[in-house]
Amino acid sequence: MPVNASVPDTRDIDFDPTGVPGLDDVLRGGLPRGQLYLLEGSAGAGKTTLGLQFLLEGIRRGEPVLWCTLSETEAQLVATANSHGWDISGVQIVNLTQGGETSGMNDSAYSFFSPADIELNDIAKSILELIETRRPRRVVFDPFSDVRLLARDPLRYRRQVLQLREHLARLGATVLLIQEQGLEPPSDPAAEGVVHGIIGLYQHAPEYGKPRRRLRIHKLRGLNYREGFHDVVLRTGGLAVFPRLIAAEHALPPDRSVVSSGLPELDTMLGGGLDRGTSLIIIGPSGAGKSTLATQFACAAAARGERCAYYLFDETERAFRARAETLRMPLRDDDAEPGHVEVRQIDPAEFSPGEFAHDVRSTVENGARLVVIDSINGYLTGMPDESHLPMHLHELLTYLALRNVVTILTLNQHGLVSSDPQSPVEVSYLADSTLLIRYFEAAGAVRRAASLLKRRFGAHEVLIREMKIHPPGVHLGQPLREFRGVLTGQPDYTGPHAELTGSPG
Repeated sequence: MPVNASVPDTRDIDFDPTGVPGLDDVLRGGLPRGQLYLLEGSAGAGKTTLGLQFLLEGIRRGEPVLWCTLSETEAQLVATANSHGWDISGVQIVNLTQGGETSGMNDSAYSFFSPADIELNDIAKSILELIETRRPRRVVFDPFSDVRLLARDPLRYRRQVLQLREHLARLGATVLLIQEQGLEPPSDPAAEGVVHGIIGLYQHAPEYGKPRRRLRIHKLRGLNYREGFHDVVLRTGGLAVFPRLIAAEHALPPDRSVVSSGLPELDTMLGGGLDRGTSLIIIGPSGAGKSTLATQFACAAAARGERCAYYLFDETERAFRARAETLRMPLRDDDAEPGHVEVRQIDPAEFSPGEFAHDVRSTVENGARLVVIDSINGYLTGMPDESHLPMHLHELLTYLALRNVVTILTLNQHGLVSSDPQSPVEVSYLADSTLLIRYFEAAGAVRRAASLLKRRFGAHEVLIREMKIHPPGVHLGQPLREFRGVLTGQPDYTGPHAELTGSPG
């Protein structure tokens, strides 16, 4: 159901928390109590793990819980729990196929009914008797697909699900029916109309890196849940869901203040500094000083007593800190200090866009006022099997803007001196300001030039300044008024002297 749709008031609905981090946020409270739910997904998607987390949450709340299976043994289930470090001694486990009531019957004993009819009727009777005797508050059937196979006829299967739903409703039990499914769940029309909700788990194996998992709520009757796909990780300790970021839900009152870069010349180029809630993208070829300039912003914010988050996609944290130390750029990383820089090295092969956005959101909610993403190239090219990454980035930047966070991004261009650098992706339109760094040749040396090409809010300097990098940090000189064609890489000198003076830096 769409978020903006008219839905019943849920304040009087009792919810059962699922015990899965992030899933209750997607469900906006949990699973409505006393209802029947279908959990579908392919093998290895995490269905059994989610079911166990649901029951363990019930145990933590002092509720009787029941695990019913028709194929998996108790030893197999315990092994799965042990792999996550869980104690499931409080879970009642029942294998409905054990007992042998039908296994010893010969063909003549079936007479009027087929063997499949008798097996299904016996299974259904066992389920109802078991629930009536144990009276659990939470129940998981894994896999319930076996009941569907025994029924053969979709109509008979639907009747069994209806009977189970009515019986459980009288007891107020919340039930998960786990079914194996193909690549595009749900595809079981016999049960879709009977259950109260349908949760689909998806799994995709990229060409490189760990499998990508996603979750989607296909149906949740009468409730305002979060639509769309949500990234999921399966690790030791269970499933974790990262709800899709919806920037508009996190807006704060606007902060009109301006923050300094710590360099007077750079602040002049920016028209006084960066506005709170805006983003700056630094574009240039490899080695031009994009990361160093981004580090300058982080150090200046830390010096003001602000917390910063610096995300590295292209280099190791060790190399980053070594460069900062060489340039005498202090990176305060002690959480006890008023201002510090938290450096995070991100491996795109191990991160999904949703997980990264969740990490940024957690950092911001813990007080970060400046976020650096270095670089966009690493973010976009590191997840080649993910679609719509620019849309993920747009939503993330919108969220940061609405939280009054200053965002610095770097983008690497192909091409060096005397060439026309090209960006592998066009995402500069996403940022509020664009700072270009170019190499140029002058007086037998390779130098750097910096210019601000865009500032969405307010005026800015349109001049080109020489940029040097040497301890301590970044230095911007006077505007290069005596050159023409600096941005081409091979400028013409138009000044009164034969050559430039000073070190190229």
